[in-house]
Amino acid sequence: MLPRIADSLSFLYLDMVRVVQDDTGVCAQIQVNEDRTDTVYIPTAALTCLLLGPGVSITTRALTTLARHGTSVVCTGAGGVRTYAGILPDSLTTHWLERQVTAWSDPQRRLDVAVRMYEMRFGEDTVPDGTTLAQLRGMEGQRMKALYKLLANKHGIGRFRRNYHPDQWHQQDPVNLALSAANTCLYGIVHAAVLALGCSPALGFVHTGTQHAFVYDIADLYKGESTLPVAFSLHQATNPEQEARRKFREDLRLVRLLPRIIRDIQTLLSPGASSDDDLAEGHDVRMVHLWDPKTGPLPAGVNYAPDGD
Repeated sequence: MLPRIADSLSFLYLDMVRVVQDDTGVCAQIQVNEDRTDTVYIPTAALTCLLLGPGVSITTRALTTLARHGTSVVCTGAGGVRTYAGILPDSLTTHWLERQVTAWSDPQRRLDVAVRMYEMRFGEDTVPDGTTLAQLRGMEGQRMKALYKLLANKHGIGRFRRNYHPDQWHQQDPVNLALSAANTCLYGIVHAAVLALGCSPALGFVHTGTQHAFVYDIADLYKGESTLPVAFSLHQATNPEQEARRKFREDLRLVRLLPRIIRDIQTLLSPGASSDDDLAEGHDVRMVHLWDPKTGPLPAGVNYAPDGD
């Protein structure tokens, strides 16, 4: 039995290695010199997300094992440009996907989820009735400006402005570089959690127009307490991207983020659920059912032809 997603390791970042499958398992081969190659085995069954940086090659056998264990693979290119390769375990049900689609397809329910995201993110008890999505975005912008200013003053930095320009990557300041690198790791972890629940990364409630809209929605819940403090603490770093990944990993050892992500997604999509059964991850293998608009799900594998000739 594979570990539950909430109990898994967060992520592993690799670069300049060859990932292969041998008789023991998936391993990373590191070419030290012409005569020496070090081998490090990867705990794929207990790993949520594998980040593949520049210089990584991977075999199809290794990818097959990662797919079988439900490990998300995230390829990160030079300059922090992100592309995601989602690998789904075949034991997932559509329970949470159906709840996501139901909330996403109804404008009022979609707004309700966005409001819950804002309240979860900033600790507000209630958002005034009739608040529009545009007003929520304005409230969020004010909160983020205040947080930027607070962190900048704490670390003795002048005025900070968030910039993300892949075409001018090395011209950016260390804080922006570190924040982009840390966010890449956070997106990979959230993306893996979203897939583990069987939800769609593309159906966002605040973000839209990208295959990772829901990933960005959920990741925004944690940036203020995870990636932003890490990035501002590295304002004088000589290699902010590498140091951001390492510091972010160290912080994750102290805070079990994956169980929180799983619980938060479930609470957002099903706010009335409270029991462990209602908030189950849905990894158990279940029989496929047939849809019926009047009676609800019907058992599959049954001949429903009328009796008689």
